[in-house]
Amino acid sequence: MSEPMPLDPEMFDPVCPSPLVPFRIGDKWATLILRCLEGGPRRFSELKVPLRGITAKSLTQSLRGLEQGGFVTRTEHVTPERRVEYALTPLGRGLLGPLDAACAWTREHWDELIDAQEAGLRGDRAR
Repeated sequence: MSEPMPLDPEMFDPVCPSPLVPFRIGDKWATLILRCLEGGPRRFSELKVPLRGITAKSLTQSLRGLEQGGFVTRTEHVTPERRVEYALTPLGRGLLGPLDAACAWTREHWDELIDAQEAGLRGDRAR
């Protein structure tokens, strides 16, 4: 099996409003991790490249949660050198379609979501 292309460090726009997506699978990083694994298995260090804001602890916790949920597998290879890879399960791959739909909906309602978020923040400050 050929090696997948390296992950694009600019894969996720730093101003992308992933918290605006109206549903979550796991924690705030989970859907981004699923996207990173879409093209095939990845090592921990590869996942950190496009997920610039994630700490090693948060990435570990997110991967464990996705693994416990049945969305991701963790495979440890011992030869010729020890390495661990994460890959989507069929269940995880099945989330990509709904995730595409949620992303399309978010793009369509971007301005409304930003306005609602800003109004909520203003309301929090007024209290």
